[in-house]
Amino acid sequence: MDHGIGNWPTIHSVRHPNRIALIDAADGATTTFAQFDARTNAVADALRGKGIERGDRVALVTSNSPQMIEVIFAVAKLGAVAVPINVRLSAREIEYILGDSGARLVFVSPQTADTVAAALTGTAVAETVEIGSARERAAGEASAYEDLVTSGARDRVVVDIAPDDLAMLMYTSGTTGFPKGAMLTHGNHQWNAINNVTAVEGSGPLDVSLAAAPLFHIGALGIFTLPLMYAGGTSVILESFTPAAWLDAVARYRVTVAFAVPAMWAAVDAALDARTPADLSSLRYILSGGAPCPVVLIESLVGHGIRFAEGFGLTETAPIACVLDIEDTVTRAGSVGKPVIHNDLNVVDESGDTVAPGVVGEMVVRGPNVFVGYWNRPDATAEALRDGWFHTGDLATYDVDGYYRIVDRKKDMIVSGGENVYASEVEQLMYRHPAVAEVAVIGVPDERWGEAVTAVVVRTPDAQATEADLVEWTRERLAHFKSPRTVAFVDVLPRTATGKILKRELRRRWTGEESAVHR
Repeated sequence: MDHGIGNWPTIHSVRHPNRIALIDAADGATTTFAQFDARTNAVADALRGKGIERGDRVALVTSNSPQMIEVIFAVAKLGAVAVPINVRLSAREIEYILGDSGARLVFVSPQTADTVAAALTGTAVAETVEIGSARERAAGEASAYEDLVTSGARDRVVVDIAPDDLAMLMYTSGTTGFPKGAMLTHGNHQWNAINNVTAVEGSGPLDVSLAAAPLFHIGALGIFTLPLMYAGGTSVILESFTPAAWLDAVARYRVTVAFAVPAMWAAVDAALDARTPADLSSLRYILSGGAPCPVVLIESLVGHGIRFAEGFGLTETAPIACVLDIEDTVTRAGSVGKPVIHNDLNVVDESGDTVAPGVVGEMVVRGPNVFVGYWNRPDATAEALRDGWFHTGDLATYDVDGYYRIVDRKKDMIVSGGENVYASEVEQLMYRHPAVAEVAVIGVPDERWGEAVTAVVVRTPDAQATEADLVEWTRERLAHFKSPRTVAFVDVLPRTATGKILKRELRRRWTGEESAVHR
């Protein structure tokens, strides 16, 4: 019997076959649950005809599309393993993931086809299948993917799948080295969906989500998109994000919930400032994750009448682990909130003992949504999963009211003159300065202090603030050892496709190596 995620659309095709599962923002085309179940059956059958069996890995280097979601569920129905891959990676980086995962077939988009073709040498990939772009789908053009759908039988593919069976390899962003494949089971996805149903104000069958962040990332996929497939709701799929397209889609499709990363919310916020009032009346709330959201941005979005919540999670937690509820976003700004209902959180010292409230330690998580290890990396698995807890690598504190606060990544903590400096604390303060549009704080080698606090800043348009201005302003508000000794100005900060600042690249630029102190 199928106890995996591939059975979700089958159940909903019986319960309410005409309810809309997916909407393609490219042309407004809708897919009902009955149609989605039939199409995923056909894709699963066609893949089986190509020799894909239980346990085989099928990669996707694709832009957002309803067809991408279909592939993930078709692969799940076979008991095979989906491997979503960042579309912004180079051919060499994609080749590494294809080789590491042992993928046998790859789905591509027109935008990624050439890069993937250059990445296949020496891998086990026997075939690629192209999914049409948003423009091609809107124009009704033929694609290899639709030929695949047509070639498969629409009868239900029946494979015995247990909750503990592997469903997906989600590769970490690789900001600290070679990416690792986090092994997520069908049960991990199901418990994440349940956590989503109960987090903030919940999400359910009447909700419409807008998937605008990249679906190869666990945030866009695991927050709202997969959970609404579980709950029987609707997801609107936007091929690529622009703030104008996001605002238009919210109004057109009456979107009720949406996830995005802070960089995207900043773009939406700027668009709201620049245009006539947008119709956001359908939105119940939005959720931010993937990186800390500047407090000033939260305040601005709330000022636009948007009900804002913030979440914390990782690829390894599928992803949601805790949330800061809407009523706390301003009064508890900087906190990531409290654990979701089926998660336990703790903050521990190097010995694994719980620290006192207010004391910095490593955040650890346990729950049924926590991954089962890293693909082909037993040493990394043993380091991350200890005594039933997942060690996140995030430094955190908690208070007596049960609120958790991430103070830094272990690798980003700066030691200056023997004092620990948490980059996120300095960054959150500097965002308060009107000249600071974006900021990243790193440690640079210093003969006297060990590491010198350095702020890399993108100035707001027309801002004239100098390095001395920002250093002095920060020193008036923070201890001097925490304040930047140097402020460097750049036009843009390097980011991953999901909006995380690549501090590795900044450290390389300012130190000539990945990190002044390896942790």
